Amino acid sequence: MTLTRKLTLAAFAGALALGTAIPAFSADLIAIITPAHDNPFFKAEAVGAEAKAKELGYEALVMTHDDDANKQSEMIDTAIGRGAKAIILDNAGADASVAAVKKAKDAGIPSFLIDREINASGVAVAQIVSNNYQGAQLGAQEFVKLMGEKGNYVELVGKESDTNAGIRSQGYNDVIGDYPELKSVAKQSANWSQTEAYAKMETILQANPDIKGVISGNDTMAMGAIAALQAAGRKDVIVVGFDGSNDVRDSIKSSGIKATVLQPAYAQAQMAVEQADAYIKNKTSPKEEKQLMDCVLINADNASKLETFALAK
Repeated sequence: MTLTRKLTLAAFAGALALGTAIPAFSADLIAIITPAHDNPFFKAEAVGAEAKAKELGYEALVMTHDDDANKQSEMIDTAIGRGAKAIILDNAGADASVAAVKKAKDAGIPSFLIDREINASGVAVAQIVSNNYQGAQLGAQEFVKLMGEKGNYVELVGKESDTNAGIRSQGYNDVIGDYPELKSVAKQSANWSQTEAYAKMETILQANPDIKGVISGNDTMAMGAIAALQAAGRKDVIVVGFDGSNDVRDSIKSSGIKATVLQPAYAQAQMAVEQADAYIKNKTSPKEEKQLMDCVLINADNASKLETFALAK
């Protein structure tokens, strides 16, 4: 009995044990697994991937793992059980996801990663990610200019388990570090969360009332920070984000957040599906497993052209 068959039977047996219906087998299925869709970035990934999959004639199975590696593993099992031809994955941790992606590979199902890398090569067919370092440098350069090259500032960092959080922070600091009159008074993780960023910002502001700026690892945390600052009557504080969400676009247009960095979530997800299609039909792999897509600075000059993580021509 092949490993694929064993894993398929195991997935069905698990479903029966839980008293749930056995999922239907599909000969033309692509599984799309991302973090929760309450973050518009991840929703845009799922929408983009699903639209492209259907355009190419596939059924799409869309699931969210909520950044839970165990839940992600169960979803990989579901994809295997359903006989998926490929998996599009924005993973739940650079280290924690390696085993799940390998499990899919061993079952004969190729994975195409988007947004976040894993700490292994040769396990996924593709890892398509934004050039986070390049994007962070763009954001930091704009932040330095907005700050007038001086003043106390705060950095909000994403999840420590997410490679992107560290890369963006490094990109920010490699630029800001060249300006000795810019002083970091707090650097805290808000785990990509708007609610957590709001609470962290309230506490930081109480301890450091003289802050002049906040640079954030993503737009969701930037939205939490600006809400806390506005609630405290601090409309003078400069906030810069990273992602290119519609929420931050609207904030920029209303003179709230000053800038963000667009990473092309929708296009990235569609590219992954196109590469999956080529692999399914012709066993054609991309020339490089890891592929970088450059980011674009968004500020008051071009915010009106931004829509759902894409910039109009």
